[in-house]
Amino acid sequence: MSFRRFTIAAACLAALTAPALAETTVTVLHVSENADQKAVWDKIASDYNAEHKGVKVQFKYLENEAFKAKLPTMLQSSDRPDLFYSWSGGVMQAQDKAGFLKDITADVASVESAMSPTAVDAFKVDGKVVGVPFEVGEVAFYYNKKLFEKAGVKAEDIKTWDDFLGAVKKLKAAGITPIVVGAGEKWPMHFYYSYLVMRIGGEHALADAKAGKDGGFKNATFVEAGKRLRELAALEPFQPGYLSTSHTQSSGFFGDGKAAMDLMGQWFIGMQGPNSASGKGVPEDDIGILSFPIIPGGKGKATDTLGGVNGWLVTKTAPPEAVDFLKFFSQPKYAQEAAAHGGYIPVVKGAEAYITDPLVKRLAADLAVTTYHQNFFDQDLGPSVGRVVNDVSVSVAAGEMTPEAAAAAIQDAAEQQ
Repeated sequence: MSFRRFTIAAACLAALTAPALAETTVTVLHVSENADQKAVWDKIASDYNAEHKGVKVQFKYLENEAFKAKLPTMLQSSDRPDLFYSWSGGVMQAQDKAGFLKDITADVASVESAMSPTAVDAFKVDGKVVGVPFEVGEVAFYYNKKLFEKAGVKAEDIKTWDDFLGAVKKLKAAGITPIVVGAGEKWPMHFYYSYLVMRIGGEHALADAKAGKDGGFKNATFVEAGKRLRELAALEPFQPGYLSTSHTQSSGFFGDGKAAMDLMGQWFIGMQGPNSASGKGVPEDDIGILSFPIIPGGKGKATDTLGGVNGWLVTKTAPPEAVDFLKFFSQPKYAQEAAAHGGYIPVVKGAEAYITDPLVKRLAADLAVTTYHQNFFDQDLGPSVGRVVNDVSVSVAAGEMTPEAAAAAIQDAAEQQ
């Protein structure tokens, strides 16, 4: 073959293989264990791939703790994901400050108008958009109706903290473990501390502490929250070995019918069954939802809610296709499908009308009338202070740290941030 013919043949071969070589892969890293939710996401990716030849969107899963541990290193490497799951808040702000996130303000304006303004604002840093929300949620008590009935506990009678402690005592007297918690991962325990701060200090408690008012995190509200948490833990309401139990294990413990309550986010609905010994868990008809009780004399309301606004952040090196996929993902039809089948509450306006799961409907109803919605403390406060909040919540519950020392530790971390 002559050199000229060889070069022509090589050029033709290159032209034929170019589309395969030029395929763009968009990786989306998440922590969801909800099988229904993942099925919806996989369908969206499949639809997008079918409509966009040369692009392949891949959802990749990392267990929650592994995600938090590995993500900082991944973001500094060339192997970083293009899109990744976020709870927004201070952790997101720290990621942006470190230069890991892309400004997509001009790119996603067209989909933001269909979303809750509060959710959209949660993914802004200094006015610029760095991500797109998809879900809003609430932390609440999930309870086993049959175990409550066995112990003579009526959920509708639990309004105040004393009512709640009384229910715990009744459950223990009936030989039932009142509460399951995955304190081995620490953050599940911080839900108690967070809600107690909210119920005692009201909607301005966290913002005032961050601003350094009245001693910052050392003020009376945070100390009192620690005392109430210790008051609960002194009743020994948690399952044996709770200090080393993972979140996954704790959800399975509830699913096995071995505990009456779990204070957890909405993802619990899709976890308790698969992580139980039977793989089925407690039937949803036998699960109820109970709002965190009020503290008499406290500034917080029963309708003040704790929970995340979750979404996708875009890394600085993500290709244009990643942002294009986010816009595709955010279409109302997919939000409606997620509401109907995915076990979560989309941020797209009107999607809540498509929710069919009774438990998710209850959460959506709570959020529809919330008087104040607070992001998870450990996410709101950023990685360094948030980690201390998680640590001290467990230490106070275990009796290893006084409420005063716990509050001081948070303030020290805030001052060093």
